[in-house]
Parts: sequence; structure tokens; C-alpha cells
Amino acid sequence: MKSRLPKVLHEIGGRSLVGHVLDSARSLNPTHVVVVVRHERDLVESEIRTVDPHVAVVDQDDVPGTGRAVQLAMDALSDFEGDVLVLSGDVPLLDADTIALLVSAHRASTAAVTLLSALMDEPYGYGRIIRSAHGSVERIVEQKDATSDETAIDEINAGVYVFRSLELQKRIGQIGSANAQGERYLTDMVSLLRADGLTAEATVAPDASIVLGVNDRVQLSEAARTLNARTVTKWQREGVTVLDTATTWIDVKAELAPDVTLLPNTFILGATTVAAGATIGPDTTLRDCEIAEDAKITRTDATLAVVGKRVNIGPFAFLRPGTVVHADGKVGTFVETKNSTIGAGSKVPHLSYVGDTTIGAHVNLGAGAVTANYDDLTKHRTEIGDEVHTGSHNVFVAPVKIGDGAKTGAGAVIRKDVPAGALALSVAPQRNITGWVETNRPGTGAADAAAASRAAQETGNGTQKEDS
Repeated sequence: MKSRLPKVLHEIGGRSLVGHVLDSARSLNPTHVVVVVRHERDLVESEIRTVDPHVAVVDQDDVPGTGRAVQLAMDALSDFEGDVLVLSGDVPLLDADTIALLVSAHRASTAAVTLLSALMDEPYGYGRIIRSAHGSVERIVEQKDATSDETAIDEINAGVYVFRSLELQKRIGQIGSANAQGERYLTDMVSLLRADGLTAEATVAPDASIVLGVNDRVQLSEAARTLNARTVTKWQREGVTVLDTATTWIDVKAELAPDVTLLPNTFILGATTVAAGATIGPDTTLRDCEIAEDAKITRTDATLAVVGKRVNIGPFAFLRPGTVVHADGKVGTFVETKNSTIGAGSKVPHLSYVGDTTIGAHVNLGAGAVTANYDDLTKHRTEIGDEVHTGSHNVFVAPVKIGDGAKTGAGAVIRKDVPAGALALSVAPQRNITGWVETNRPGTGAADAAAASRAAQETGNGTQKEDS
């Protein structure tokens, strides 16, 4: 991956690669889940514990290969007698239904191992399935060890197996490393089982895309697109309107109700929930947000925000964590909010910053309102009561409280609490210094225009006096 981040921790659909695999595994209700880690094991284990705190984590030693990894996992399952399902942490698109199909096929047969295969038009890089004349699996040959005839085979090994644990335990230690990579391949178990007269079977995946592994950034983006297309299709079939599937991205943990409309260039990320009738987009990103019924959010970036029923957000709004907008409220054009509650029916229409603020019901903040919440040491709150209407270009210097029904004048800087029903003004007398531009900026266009205007006014005044 050429990355500081371990491969299995890269994300698609809002979840790490290994997180997808763990979710699929846990959906089968297994008795045990064992994860074998090696590279950057502390980072990987931390993610694993976040996704599934009940897994057993086993460290792989310096002996390379999937065969060694499974051998160490089996050491942690010494008394287990059921079927053993082996999954790869970099195959994130494999869904629980396909895995369940594989397990069912295995249990319906007498095979010691049943593996998942897929048919690929371009199988380069994958191990090939070598079948007998009767259709059972004879062996698996890796790309670097395959002959020219074997590389022409289009059935590949997906790296997913179901073993009968007793047969696996008996032979897992016999796997050698006499191959081009010098690794202990788990695929050699097929030959070992066949040598002892046991059978191996393969179940072909219904869709080759679900077994695609991720080994570089190109494959990561391909997997992301495939997963997103699957996710978008799922929600369309649940009653969500998606105007442009190519530019709409929905994370796997998001939840959408019927009659939601997603406009182009919309990203529904994290654990965002969107209720019925809401319209999101265009050009909108929601991460871990709650959006209520019939809300409308346009050209907005929001994170950890709660938006109530029939709320109108945007365009060009920025909702930072802790923003709560109650029913029928509005956060308008070029407005930024943070850690603030906006009451029912209240509006912050345009060009404002609202941070660490509680706004009551049916409030209207004039254009250019700013809650000055930071004194260079501590964040302070502003509290604005119900039915407050403020003038344009107000600054509320927190901590400050504005009482119910109060009003503020245009340009006011509010440093003190305002009682309910009061009008707050901070007005300095206006001074006009006549001739200042011509005196201090002589020769400029402004000075010439001012002089010409005054001359015209004086001429006009003189004519009026004569006429009168």
C-alpha cells in the first residue's frame, strides 16, 4: 500500500478492511473468532478490539505464510471439534450470504475441506484451482509456481476455506516451504488431504467481484466503488431516490428511510441516519449526523450534528460537532455553527458564526451575527432567549445572556446581559469631517470625484437661491 497505515486498516465504505471481514464472520454466530496478526500488530489489534472486543488475537512469529498463521490459530483452538472457517483480512467484499452458502455446501458433503473459488477473465496473481476428471479439487497452484498451462485456468482460489477441524489439526504442521516464495502455503493442505485419501471440494462464488483482494491503492479504490454501488443499490430498493449513483457515496453503517432523496455529489458517511422525506444535496457531506423528517440540506458540510423536522440548512453551511437544530429551524448561507442548540422555528439566515450558544424558539439572528465565545483562554457560552430578533452585524461577547423578546440594534456589540423585552444598542455619535479626502488624498480619483460633487452641489444651491 506504500502507507504508514497497515493494509487491513485502510477503509472502504466507512469501515476498515478487517472490520468488514470481522462483521461477516460474526454474522454467522461462530463459537470462536480468532484473528492472527503480525505487521503493526498493536495498531491492528486496537482496530480489531474496537470492531469486536470478544475476538481472540494470536501473534504470528517470523515464519511466513498463511499455513503458519492457521497453525498458530489452531493452537488456540486445541479442543475445538467443529468446522473451521478461514477468511483473509484483505478480502472485504465477501458477504455473509456467500460464506453461509460455502459452509452449507461443506456440511452437505464428505469433503475434509471445501474452498471458495471464482471464475475470472483476468486471473493473474491468484492461485489456480486444479480439478480432477471427476470435478473434485486435486490441488491449488500459486501464480509464481504455475506452469503456462496452469496459468491459463480461469478458476481461482479465493482464499476462503472450511475445514473439518480434526483433519486440519492432524496435518497443519506438515506444511513445508518448498516454493518460490519460501512460505508455508495453506493451499498445500489440499494436497496433504488428498494424499491421505480425503477429498477436497470447491464452491464457485456467484459473483467474482466479492472475492477481490486488496493489495494496492488501485484495488482499494476498485473495492470501494464496488461496495458503494452495492450499498447504493440496496437503498434504492428500500425506497431511496438517488439521482446520480456515480457521485453518491453511502457508508455501510448509514441508515436511510424510504422517500429520502439524495442529489448529486452527496456523501452519507459514518453512522448518519436520514429520516423519511428528507432531501440531501447537491454537494453535501454528512458524517455521523441525525437528520429528521422532511429536512432539506443543500451544499453543506456537517459532522455530528442533529437536524430536526422540516429544518432548512444551507447552501454553504458548515455544521460542526454538537450542533442541534430543532424543528422548522434554519441555518442559512455561509453560516458556521459549533456546539450550539438552535430552538424550534429559529433562524440563523446568513453570514454568521454561532459557537457555544443556546438559542431559544422563534429567534431571528440578523446577517453577520457572531458569538465571540473565546477569550484566548476559555470558551464561554451565549444564551439567547425565545422570540429574540437581533440587528445585522451584531457581536455577542460571551458569556452573555439575551432575555426573551429582547431586540438589538444594527452593529451592536453586546457585552452585558440584555433583560427580557429590552432594546440593546451600542451607538457612537457619527462624525463627518468635511474635505478630509481632498486634504489627505489629493490627486486621487476619490478626491477629484468629491471635489466635482461638492462643486455641483454648491452650484445647484446657488441657482436655487436665485430662483427663490
